[in-house]
Amino acid sequence: MATIKSYSDLKQSKVLSKILSDESADMVYIATANDDIGDILYTAEYKSEIIMNEGDTDYINCWSLAALLSILPLHLIVNNQRYAFSMIKGLDKNGETYAIKYAIFNTTFYFHLTDAYDNPVDACVAMIEHLHELKML
Repeated sequence: MATIKSYSDLKQSKVLSKILSDESADMVYIATANDDIGDILYTAEYKSEIIMNEGDTDYINCWSLAALLSILPLHLIVNNQRYAFSMIKGLDKNGETYAIKYAIFNTTFYFHLTDAYDNPVDACVAMIEHLHELKML
C-alpha cells in the first residue's frame, strides 16, 4: 500500500505561501548549510522556535493535511445557494483517489469539483487555489 502524502510538497508550499497567511501554516521547510530550501521539514511544535531563533534562516511555510482542511470553508454561499464541502474517496485502476467538491446537499448540483488525485493533500491544494482565483477564501 502506498504511503499517503500528509503535507504540502515544496512546490505546493511555494504557491500556498503566496495565497495563505503565515499563521495558517503548521510546518516549515528550512534551508540547510548549502542553502537548499526543502532539505529539512519541521512540524508545528518547532515552527515558531525556528523562525524566532534562526532569524535569517530561509524558510517556506508548509501545510499539513489537517491545516489544509481547516482552511477550506465548511460551506459556500453563491447566488443565495448553500454549497456544502465534501471529500470524495474513490477508486480507479491506479488505486485510491480523492476529490473535493462543494455541492448543494443531497443533490447532484455542485459549485466546483476538483479533479481526482491520488492523495487528499493534492485535492485540498487544488480547491484552495480555485477558491483563491475566485476570491472566495
